[in-house]
Amino acid sequence: MIGPGVPRAAHGGDPGQQADRAAALVDAVRLRLAETGSPPTAGSVAAALRSARPPLGGGDVLDAVRVLRAEMVGAGPLDPLLSQPEVTDVLVNAPDEVWVDRGAGLERAPNVRFPDAESVRRLAHRLASAAGRRLDDARPWVDARMPDGTRLHAVIPPIATGCTHISLRTSRPQPFSLDELVDRGSLPPAGAQLLTHVVRARLSMLVSGGTGTGKTTLLAALLGLVAPCERIVLAEDSSELRPDHPHVVRLQGRPPNQEGLGELTLRDLVRQALRMRPDRVVVGEVRGAEVVDLLAALNTGHEGGCGTLHANSADDVPVRLEALGSLAGLDRPSLHSQVRAALDVIVHLVRDAATGRRRVSALHILASDGQGLARTIPAVSFGADGSCRSGPGWDGLRQRCEARGVELPRRL
Repeated sequence: MIGPGVPRAAHGGDPGQQADRAAALVDAVRLRLAETGSPPTAGSVAAALRSARPPLGGGDVLDAVRVLRAEMVGAGPLDPLLSQPEVTDVLVNAPDEVWVDRGAGLERAPNVRFPDAESVRRLAHRLASAAGRRLDDARPWVDARMPDGTRLHAVIPPIATGCTHISLRTSRPQPFSLDELVDRGSLPPAGAQLLTHVVRARLSMLVSGGTGTGKTTLLAALLGLVAPCERIVLAEDSSELRPDHPHVVRLQGRPPNQEGLGELTLRDLVRQALRMRPDRVVVGEVRGAEVVDLLAALNTGHEGGCGTLHANSADDVPVRLEALGSLAGLDRPSLHSQVRAALDVIVHLVRDAATGRRRVSALHILASDGQGLARTIPAVSFGADGSCRSGPGWDGLRQRCEARGVELPRRL
């Protein structure tokens, strides 16, 4: 490959001619596959390429096959980035502006580009179709999960100005274990042991943090600690959680069709999950009126439920829940009383500005502020250097675990 998406023999001449020749080659191979009814495997693409008789030498054929297959069923020029194991996010802002996150913050990918803005839009349409979602002028955005687990978000003009924007978040084939998160510096060994006790005690929890702090990664690792005899029912807008557990049932939401019908919301999924004999009800991301149904479930005997929540700090969690509860028409006193009764622990994550490292920063418990409202009390704080310090909420956390048969030391 001399340039992204263009076989070597296609080089020579101005960039517009190169793009035209590359597009013509892709169209010829796609037409050949359609005529034969063959799936776009490496072998069928190679056979169709030979039928098209492009001016390629033997050494260029493999490059051309890989590029063509990526253009038809993969992520086009983004495929080389997505195949790198350290990459977590790939973002497209413009044909010549692609960014990548390898775990230490965003950086420019200067050697990856698209021929033009229309190529970016075509890729977004194809990825949305592969995920079973629509992307058109009537619904100019999509948030979905690809068949390989990659999370897709795309916005097309006129909402996106100038060019289609694509955001891809990769999915690890196997979820991280707590030991692996310890090795990566996401939490100290004492923190992993403490979270293991919290899961064993069946305390209900929310994993909070900002965007990209690793909330889903940590929650999947914690769900992997649930006893094999327990049944986990997941409710998500788009399937993202993949815990290493033998008994997981997944429910996924659905957007409305072109007539505005057929929508399945997270609130619908949570209600159905409660009728499926769950031992643990899990909401992948609490971000709407479904918070009312989740809190009701945790207050009616469904212990050990959990989910993730966007929040700037653990102290902000009650305020965020209050805002979400108002969407369902729940008044402030009722929401706060349910929060205090339903939730036991808040696990908060941050992302260090200097290093880009995602890590657990604190565990808080829920309590009353004396005026009927919920507030959080820090039980444990974790420093960037791996230190652990118990806080004023430690005794409360220890008592809640002991009430469920799990003993914690009097001092951390």
